[in-house]
Amino acid sequence: MTPEVLVRAEQVHKSYHRNDVLKGIDLEVRRGEVMCVIGPSGSGKSTFLRCVNHLETIQHGRLWVDGRLIGYRQRGEKLYELSEREQARQRADIGMVFQDFNLFSHYTALENVVAAPVLVRGEPKAAVVERATRLLERVGLGDKLHTYPRRLSGGQQQRVAIARALAMQPKLMLFDEPTSALDPELVGEVLDVIGDLATEGLTMIIVTHEIGFARQVADRLVFMDGGHVIESGPPADVIDTPQHPRTQAFLSKVL
Repeated sequence: MTPEVLVRAEQVHKSYHRNDVLKGIDLEVRRGEVMCVIGPSGSGKSTFLRCVNHLETIQHGRLWVDGRLIGYRQRGEKLYELSEREQARQRADIGMVFQDFNLFSHYTALENVVAAPVLVRGEPKAAVVERATRLLERVGLGDKLHTYPRRLSGGQQQRVAIARALAMQPKLMLFDEPTSALDPELVGEVLDVIGDLATEGLTMIIVTHEIGFARQVADRLVFMDGGHVIESGPPADVIDTPQHPRTQAFLSKVL
């Protein structure tokens, strides 16, 4: 891997029983790049994202983040899965925001953001509270520090989830359809936060159905279908002048 490449996928295959979900994914994401991934349901987008931080194991291929093989240790030609502790250590550098928030219901917004840096990395709580407060203010929730998730809207909960991921000061952020569980009127507030992050040079992979948002924030747009990368390039090129018939057919239905 060259120094400017943060993420590299090489012939990544993933299957569930006899169902092949990823069929040889080759991708690179450069440092500071925002890559959006689009495609129909079942195309393998979310599965690929979960493989990047080893929430899903792969059957073949290799994944590296910042030069480190993810999820495995290689000896000769064989791969050996890392221990749970080693996997957790790797994931600490990779922030992930899911569709369904996954907040701790018995923690306030601030406590949700503070938990991982203190419990996983052993950082001093006072310093983490200060950082978490700044992050919640940054996502527009400075007045909700001591509010429990049940008192927050879906959009507010997702913004807490983003602040929680950022609190670990990750090298890479993964977003798995972050607006799919939101009511339409709440989508914009979450996309605005992600858009702000894109302007700050944070490396991100975003699986999304929001084509207009992808056009606006992505440096590169990837279209997946049937477990393959079908087309990849600048967003305007892929959206306005797609080259592959499958990309053309998909975009003609969603635009």
